[in-house]
Amino acid sequence: MTSAQMYSIDNDLSDVVQRLLAAIPGITTLADLVAIDPHKLSPASRIDYLSALERQSAWLQALMQRAIVAVAGRDSTLSEKIWDGVDEAEREEISTALRLSPNTAQMRIDVARTLVNHLPHTCSALAMGEISTAHATVIAKEAAAAIRNGLSEYAIYQVEEKALSFAEFHTPGQVANKVRTTIAQLAPAEFEEVVDRARESRRVSCYNDADGMATVVAILPAQDAQIVMKSIEAYILTMNAHDEQESNTWSLLSADNKRADALTAILSAALSDSLETVKPHRRAVTINVTIDLPTLLGLAQNPGQLSGYGAIPASVARELASDATWKRFITDPQTGNLLDYGREKYEPPQGLVDFLLARDRTCRFPGCRQPATRTDIDHAHSWESGGETNCENLGLLCRRHHRLKTHGGWGLVSNDNGSCEWTSPAGKKYFVPARPINESQ
Repeated sequence: MTSAQMYSIDNDLSDVVQRLLAAIPGITTLADLVAIDPHKLSPASRIDYLSALERQSAWLQALMQRAIVAVAGRDSTLSEKIWDGVDEAEREEISTALRLSPNTAQMRIDVARTLVNHLPHTCSALAMGEISTAHATVIAKEAAAAIRNGLSEYAIYQVEEKALSFAEFHTPGQVANKVRTTIAQLAPAEFEEVVDRARESRRVSCYNDADGMATVVAILPAQDAQIVMKSIEAYILTMNAHDEQESNTWSLLSADNKRADALTAILSAALSDSLETVKPHRRAVTINVTIDLPTLLGLAQNPGQLSGYGAIPASVARELASDATWKRFITDPQTGNLLDYGREKYEPPQGLVDFLLARDRTCRFPGCRQPATRTDIDHAHSWESGGETNCENLGLLCRRHHRLKTHGGWGLVSNDNGSCEWTSPAGKKYFVPARPINESQ
């Protein structure tokens, strides 16, 4: 076979894959995909082939939701036996048939019922391969409590509409935050009740593991969890600075090891201090909270945004803001995108750094959620090749994705509104939209 013939075959296969990627999911499309050997495709076409299979997987999972509801029933069942729980028999049937744990089977049942009974547009998007199973699952999980609490059909429709449009460029975790924020905006009173009720489940548990290890799990209100993590990060920064002056083994530890050791050291110091006397004290808040002015003044009840978490009730945001240091940011009233930053307090370059931290909030690589505090400031168009140090050309990248851009063959084009477009080594383009400052990422 000549090189020209091989090139023609490669082009033909690429055209077929492109057609199947755009085709309506179903048996015929799936059969055509099965007949293709992905190793014979070009690098870019292999990615399209993978995406096409993901659409077929979503279609199959839409059928699975209907099948699960057919087995478990549209509504929960409670056994007459006092020792049996909700959906006891149905859960065991499904867990056995699918070789799942009972808890996982119950989760599948709950998700399937929420989708089939209350989220028809999400089911349709899943069946058409427009969203993944993971996206559909988080939409169902995040909406389930509000639906049980009587969220109106119109509000449910709005939640679906916003979640499905958001899913086009975002990961399941980011979509989950979007659903939480939307529900908080549509039903602030119900959101307050849900958060108050959930707060009663806060706890710290310790589970013994093998090999001399144990697992400590803390279920905390979001703001308290942020205080814990910020304390750990502050300890690590102190130890890193100390390590530069004195040679020791701290620098050899992994990031996970450092966080674990920092938690132990912080609590050990607290325990040591409390041996002589215990004095109640209020710790300063060292986290970022976004709240609009009417809500801050008590004239509105819009949810705030807790950095690193997402939507929080207006009352919690006001409490955290009561002793905070304030900084002015100007946003577009239609999109919420950050447009400008105040310079009353800081002069560049610190002002520019503050602007980038507020605008990006996380690494700008598609789907990455590394927080701004653990990122590098990167020139999209490198300084060495003439790139400017300004808002349009600068952005936040975690160390891993910074290295991918510099050494891994990934290209990046940055826009003045904070959005950017990545190009993979295979030539595939991925757009990352601008991030409205009142939404978590």
